[in-house]
Amino acid sequence: MAQADEHRIQETLAVRRADGESRSLAASLPRLMLEARRIANNVTHGLHGRRRAGAGENFWQYRRFVSGEPAQNVDWRRSARDDHLYVRELEWEAAHTVWLWPDRSLSMAFASKSARDSKLERGLIVAFALADLLVAGGERVGIPGLMNPTSSNNVIDKMAQAILHDTATRSSLPPSFVPSSRAEIVVLSDFWSPVSEIRQMLAGLSASGAHGTLVQIVDPAEESFPYAGRVEFVEPEGGGAITAGRAEKWASDYIALVAAHRDAIRAETSKLDWLFSTHTTSRSAAELLLFLHAGMTTAKDAGGKAGRGA
Repeated sequence: MAQADEHRIQETLAVRRADGESRSLAASLPRLMLEARRIANNVTHGLHGRRRAGAGENFWQYRRFVSGEPAQNVDWRRSARDDHLYVRELEWEAAHTVWLWPDRSLSMAFASKSARDSKLERGLIVAFALADLLVAGGERVGIPGLMNPTSSNNVIDKMAQAILHDTATRSSLPPSFVPSSRAEIVVLSDFWSPVSEIRQMLAGLSASGAHGTLVQIVDPAEESFPYAGRVEFVEPEGGGAITAGRAEKWASDYIALVAAHRDAIRAETSKLDWLFSTHTTSRSAAELLLFLHAGMTTAKDAGGKAGRGA
């Protein structure tokens, strides 16, 4: 009987916590969506079109017909001008899939006084804005385990609704799935998970040949450890609490551990030709968005691999 009572209490607390998180996220989503659209529009104005041959609607160039190609590819009007057959190439607009994973676990709710947004808000803003940019460029965007890839113009609304109606446990890392070999994956998280879990995630996502980027979003306080005196540190995802009598003495060890953790993640991504970067919430969201969009465009134009180690 005692176990049943304990289970009911835990279930009630879980429901209340989920309800509170959903209401808080619902209240902030309209602002995040507007901010995402504003940032995406600003970045769009600074980007140039992708002038590359492929399947699209805009004329790009003529090229010689290659033996073995379907005959319907031949542009007979242009070919009639001389003794060669020509194919009318169109500007590259071939859609591929980009999977976005904004970490919504409890640790992402942290925000210090010097942060512009919480880590959760920053991750959502950048994910929404990047999705808007990608769809405008003809790509398809999905959220692993939550939203199937779509090229809908209202992709931000679809993502927001999918997130709001998600009843699953808030995991730091994306669920296991098999992306296509041409897929691109962007994971926005604080990546305080054990390196072994990150390694396992990378192995699963890269097995099909997909490429991606890991962005560690951190609060300024997590970067510099500005604490002094007696401080109690609470791990928000069930790791307990620990009290420091003189927290300032922990600073150098903490910074060294963070650097080692990042080096370990970077080593894992380098093995797979993935990219790992860090972003502090005191910096501009547009800066991260431009970095992600430019990096994905460069990798795609270079055949999916060049430039990933930068």
